[in-house]
Amino acid sequence: MSCAGQTVRHHAPVLGTRAACHRPRGDLPSGLMPQPLLSVVVPAYDQQGQLAECLDSILDQSFGGFEVIVVADRSAQSPAAVAQTADDRVSVLRLNAAVGVGRARNAGAARAQGRYLLFLDADHLVTPGAFLTLADRLRAEPEAEVVLFGHTRLHRERVWPGAAQAVLGGLGAAAFTPVERPEVFGVPAQAWDRLISRELWMDAQLAFPDGRYEEISVVHQALLRARRAVALADELVQLRRRQTVHPTASPGASEFDLFDQYERSFELLNGLSLTAADLVRPFLFRRMVQHYLFVLDLAGCVSRAERPQFFHRAAEHYRRLLPEGFRRPGGREGVKFSLLAGGSYSAFEVAKLTQIARTAVTGRNAS
Repeated sequence: MSCAGQTVRHHAPVLGTRAACHRPRGDLPSGLMPQPLLSVVVPAYDQQGQLAECLDSILDQSFGGFEVIVVADRSAQSPAAVAQTADDRVSVLRLNAAVGVGRARNAGAARAQGRYLLFLDADHLVTPGAFLTLADRLRAEPEAEVVLFGHTRLHRERVWPGAAQAVLGGLGAAAFTPVERPEVFGVPAQAWDRLISRELWMDAQLAFPDGRYEEISVVHQALLRARRAVALADELVQLRRRQTVHPTASPGASEFDLFDQYERSFELLNGLSLTAADLVRPFLFRRMVQHYLFVLDLAGCVSRAERPQFFHRAAEHYRRLLPEGFRRPGGREGVKFSLLAGGSYSAFEVAKLTQIARTAVTGRNAS
């Protein structure tokens, strides 16, 4: 069997430690298992030694109708060996080359048998009771093709809320069509804070592209193709790293892949009616600009030598993709939008340094 041009070999199950050897009461014996509700795909990139905890958080779920597909390639970040387990909900797919997280996820999705796909990474934790919450929601809305839910981020021993919670809370309990609630295109496009039905995945021929920020266009395509979606404000997954972007991309990837990913997303709007495209475009544009500014603000994300080039690429996207009648946000964020629209990197850097100095002075005065 081949996947992404690579031979796939099936190895013994790879699991965590705590919950590896028992199945929740009420599950059927091996060979009699019904179709799982969820297929959880976990690329086995484990730079921080967190994979076992991630898998334990999955296997500890009180709802047992799921399978876990761990995908390991030959990259240095993928563990060469892990402990075996008797839990038959877990299988392992090992690829014979270093392919990156996007192709690893695609390989797992191709093997999945569940009704819904959930893509997690080694540095995610699933909150207790999360799968039962999702199962209950899907019992009420069995035709949902996408299920959105909240997440948190753990960084420097602080828990930060996800950027989508305010939007999710405003969507209400009823099912909706994403293009008719275009605010969902204004939140970060993550693969791990939503379920995507496997039927939609196959019908829309979804696949993660190569490069960094590989989730963006896939998430947007799923939303654009979905006829029925539901949202939960519950925070069901926690991310345990500083950035939301996965650190292990395909060979040759760079921060500049971000521009290609948003190009793909805006090209998808060409398949919509003019009315639908006009609804979605302002939200997608604002999210894109926010993302570019976030990357520029994040220390060490783009090298000092490459910052001017990154800024000018972002400014070009701003001018070319600007929706007619778009209103910039207010406050400090609006100032950043204006500086990017102006296209002057020197003015942007001066404004940033001025803000840093003002913040430092304010901090000293407060102390």
